[in-house]
Amino acid sequence: MPPNNYNVLPRGVEPSEFQTAVEKFKALLGAENVLTESSQLAPYLKIMMPVPESEHAPSAALMATTVEQVQGVVKICNEHKIPLWTVATGRNFGYGTAAPHHRGQVILDLNKMNKIIEIDPVLCTALVEPGVAYQQLVDYIKEKGYKLWVDPPAPSAIVGPVGNTLDRGVGYTPYSEHFMFACGMEVVLANGDVLRTAMGGIPNSNTWQTFKWGYGPYLDGIFTQSNYGIVTKMGFWLMPEPAAFKPFAIKYDNDEDIEDLVEMFRPLSISGVIPNAMVFVGTLWEASPTVRRSDYTTEKGATSKEIIQRIRDEHQIGAWTAYGALYGTQEQVDVNWKIVTDTVKAAGKGTIVTEEEAGDDIAFTYRADLMRGNMTLVEFGLYNWRGGGGSMWFGPVSQAKGSETRKQVELATQILNKHGLDYVGEFIVGQRAMHHLIDVLFDRTDPEEMKAAYACFDELLDEFAKHGYGVYRVNPEFMHKVADSFGPTQRAVNKTLKRALDPNNIFAPGKSGIDLED
Repeated sequence: MPPNNYNVLPRGVEPSEFQTAVEKFKALLGAENVLTESSQLAPYLKIMMPVPESEHAPSAALMATTVEQVQGVVKICNEHKIPLWTVATGRNFGYGTAAPHHRGQVILDLNKMNKIIEIDPVLCTALVEPGVAYQQLVDYIKEKGYKLWVDPPAPSAIVGPVGNTLDRGVGYTPYSEHFMFACGMEVVLANGDVLRTAMGGIPNSNTWQTFKWGYGPYLDGIFTQSNYGIVTKMGFWLMPEPAAFKPFAIKYDNDEDIEDLVEMFRPLSISGVIPNAMVFVGTLWEASPTVRRSDYTTEKGATSKEIIQRIRDEHQIGAWTAYGALYGTQEQVDVNWKIVTDTVKAAGKGTIVTEEEAGDDIAFTYRADLMRGNMTLVEFGLYNWRGGGGSMWFGPVSQAKGSETRKQVELATQILNKHGLDYVGEFIVGQRAMHHLIDVLFDRTDPEEMKAAYACFDELLDEFAKHGYGVYRVNPEFMHKVADSFGPTQRAVNKTLKRALDPNNIFAPGKSGIDLED
């Protein structure tokens, strides 16, 4: 392809310079693994943010299969100042998909690096490459007959443990805080060196996946939500299959019940009576597997309280539904089940639903699958609520206190409704803190809704920051804004690390608001 035929170029890179780099990439990876045609790049261009796709268009995509190839790519990028945006398995829906932070970055796709290197069924550890998906991992565990569970996020089947952990994602079993259960990384640095963190630096180490800390400063954390290196292997801990598992749901009728149910279940979470990541699900999220907004109205704007109440009544959906599970021996589960039911009865409200009582209820089955580590894609039903392919996850963190929770719901609902959008949210309990996940859903084919969604998300970030709430993860369009909300000192430290580890600024400039050209 002649140099002047490239539709998109990296910032500051001349066509001839880019052409030279592309030829080197082809020599290293094979021409079939260097994608430059528009049709080839289309999968990396699909976005759900309320901006034109062209703002996040990549220059090319590279498919690497080995660590040595990744090192080679990094060398070429340093020589020609080519920025890399790394992706692997998964789609990252709601958080930016596979599109780069800004126009012109080259995608490094590690989807073909998909080896399950080791699983130790005795110590319950795994070591995998970034292209391994949870479905692949579950299939392998079943094939080997290991009594082990994984902890996937909601769109489990197509997501990978490496990518999700690096963005500090969460799941729904007792192993829900994914980075907490990560142990040991292999990282290609910008100078081409390969770093093995924790005990991985010891030759022939057999404790790389068993002891997180190693010796000296703990480094693994700086490679999460950052652009300081490319993780090519990661270890993590698997959950032993429990003898007994009991999922349950508790339905609450009123919007204000969120305050009481948080107060009720936080002590049971902190004490370990309910060991998994409990979830409190709002009406529209709970309805998403089976209900479409168009079933009730085609009017633009926020869905009325009357329609939301009709959905609750017609589909027997609570204002809030609490989902949790008990794990352990049958004796442990029986004791803890009595504690749970006694607590609910003492509160005088809430309808308990067990797996037997739920039967084939889609929403219950979906949640039970997540809490036992099964694969599911039911959550994508959220995107059918309004239709049109627009989605941005807004993820403020909340204290696990009822008053804080209700305050967040009311603030978010007010802002969303102001912009003609709906509150579609849930809380994931992590003992003392909760991830408040709100899916800002809109129609990307409607220019008015695109503008409204952008303004809405911008206002959500501003207003929540004013109240002292930070978000834990965000799409590329708003990464700099979120980074600013955490203050100039943190931004300066992040930039200092970037300058030391990646002086040519080739790794994902702009990721988490870290860019030497700012």
